[in-house]
Amino acid sequence: MENLQGLLENFGPLLLIIVVFYFFMIRPQMKKAKEAKKFKENLKKGDHVVTIGGIHGKLAELNETTVVIDINGKFKLTVERSAISPEYSKGTGESTLAQQPQK
Repeated sequence: MENLQGLLENFGPLLLIIVVFYFFMIRPQMKKAKEAKKFKENLKKGDHVVTIGGIHGKLAELNETTVVIDINGKFKLTVERSAISPEYSKGTGESTLAQQPQK
């Protein structure tokens, strides 16, 4: 009985740190990765997106691993699906693209 109590006193704080680490670090990261995967699977033609490089455009074509982005109707750019940023693409739309200055 004393061995068990001594074991809990020694390893209890370590186990607590591991549990806290899991709930504050690992679990949110897994949730974020799951949401990003769902976002990339649900992309459709005509969606306004932003790449991780900051390029704004509208999806013109979707392939299994790549997408073609139409930029202001003048350029078409082929990028990997993984290059689409879910964080920045959520809030983009017609108004964001229209506010950009034309050169």
